[in-house]
Amino acid sequence: MALTLVMLGPPGAGKGTQAERFAREHGIPTVSTGDILREAVHSGSELGRAVKAVMERGELVGDDLIIGIVRERLSQPDAIAGFVLDGFPRTATQAGALDEITAARGPVICVEIQVPDEELVRRLRARRVCEDCGANADAFERQADSLPELCQNTDRCRSIGPKWVARSDDSEAIVRERLKIYRRDTRPVIDFYSARPTFRRIDGMQTPEQVREALGSAVASALGVRRQG
Repeated sequence: MALTLVMLGPPGAGKGTQAERFAREHGIPTVSTGDILREAVHSGSELGRAVKAVMERGELVGDDLIIGIVRERLSQPDAIAGFVLDGFPRTATQAGALDEITAARGPVICVEIQVPDEELVRRLRARRVCEDCGANADAFERQADSLPELCQNTDRCRSIGPKWVARSDDSEAIVRERLKIYRRDTRPVIDFYSARPTFRRIDGMQTPEQVREALGSAVASALGVRRQG
C-alpha cells in the first residue's frame, strides 16, 4: 500500500516545510504544485507568463491545468511507494480527481495545519525566498550558519550563496486576498475530507519541531499503527 499524504492549511501555515521533512524521513517525494508552477514562471514560456500573472494577482491556477500536472507527476517511478502533496488539492474538484488518480494506491491521509489569520499575515510578510532555488526563510530568523541547510539546491546557491528576496505575492494586500480566496475556494476541501477516518488536524502555532512530531503522530494514527519513538 502506497502512502498518500495531503497537507492542508492556508498560505503560511508551514505545509511546505513539514511536507519536505516528512517526505525526506520516509524516503518518498514531495509533490509541490507551487514548485512546478514556479518552474514554469522561471522558464519564461507563454504558459509561464500566464501563470505568473495569475500568481501575482493572488489567484489560483485553474483545476484542469493543476490536475493534469499532478496526474503526470504521480505517474513517475519515484512516486510508486508514496508521496506527500503540498498545494494540492485546493478545490473539491481537485480532491475528487485525486481520489480517482489514487484509487488503487490505498487511502488518502489528510492533515490540516491550523494557524490564525493574523499570524499567517505576519509570517508571509516576513518570508524571503532564494531567487535561484525557491527555498524559504523567515526574514527575522535567518542566521548565517543556517543558510547551507536552508538553501543548497543549486550549484549557484552552494558556490555564491543564496540571494534572499521577497516574493511578489507576499505583500500584505495580496496575502489577505490569498487568505480570502483560501476561505472561499479551498475550505470546501477540508469539508470534503473531514468526515473520513484518515483526516487529522494539528496546531500550527507550536514550534516547527513540535509540529513535526504532531504530524508524524497524526499519520501513524490515521494508518492505525503505533508510532515508535
